[in-house]
Amino acid sequence: MITYTQCPVCKSKSFSSFFSANDYTVSHELFEILKCNTCTHLFTQNIPEQNKIGKYYQSANYVSHSNTQVGFVNKLYHAVRTYTLTAKKNFLQTITKKQQGKLLDIGCGTGAFLNTMKLAGWECTGLEPDNATRQKAFELYNLNPLPSHEIFNLPYNTYDAITMWHVLEHVHQLHEYLKQLKNMIKNEGKIFIAVPNYTSYDAHYYGKHWAAYDVPRHLYHFSPMSMKTLVEQHGLTIKKIEPMWFDSFYVSMLSQQYKCGKGNIIKAFFIGLISNIKTIINKEKCSSLIYVIQKN
Repeated sequence: MITYTQCPVCKSKSFSSFFSANDYTVSHELFEILKCNTCTHLFTQNIPEQNKIGKYYQSANYVSHSNTQVGFVNKLYHAVRTYTLTAKKNFLQTITKKQQGKLLDIGCGTGAFLNTMKLAGWECTGLEPDNATRQKAFELYNLNPLPSHEIFNLPYNTYDAITMWHVLEHVHQLHEYLKQLKNMIKNEGKIFIAVPNYTSYDAHYYGKHWAAYDVPRHLYHFSPMSMKTLVEQHGLTIKKIEPMWFDSFYVSMLSQQYKCGKGNIIKAFFIGLISNIKTIINKEKCSSLIYVIQKN
């Protein structure tokens, strides 16, 4: 068990209790979430160590690993995924100004995004911690992702783009990863990090029932301020922030189930819609954000 005595982002020792959240997916245990009073970062307290957290991912409903389409929310996830994969590809190519190049996808899951980029002509490398998920990537797309610990053996100044789609919040070695990202990306390359945003309207509305807290799998809960604090410590800068519009609907549907014990699709849709409307006014209020990061 890991008990923090300082903020994992800024190392401040000034933090307070935010609330306790339930692991709705696997264990149904309660985990306390703390808030840093300096950088506004939230972090899950008393988390399992890296070699013991695997059991908290063992669920048929953990959609990014299982590819399950059981239930309405998961079916919706997969229906939208085809569109979002293309949108991510187009966004990456626009930001990097490259139609083809070298890509590293960290936490590639079953390989859907990697395959999309491979078909577009990119030279792709994937990292994935779970053995069964790596095997699934091979079965589905003939991909051979590397185990995640291989990140520290990859070459420097190599990649035109590095992507972490909802992965950084899972990483125990937070600062070690940021240091290695800087090492691996080319000077003109771009790092794309997508994470949930606890300052969004849907997070505020659902509170401790907000599905994107996803304790204890999500070790960290970022705000735009805490993400900026993190990357700047490593000689990196945020060039652009892009909303992930569909996440507010997907997360709200799950959150509605957690809060009420059953889904209310219409209400969840409107909460997601309100969240997105507020994002039009301030893009840093979206349920999930993509941070485009580069070297200073």
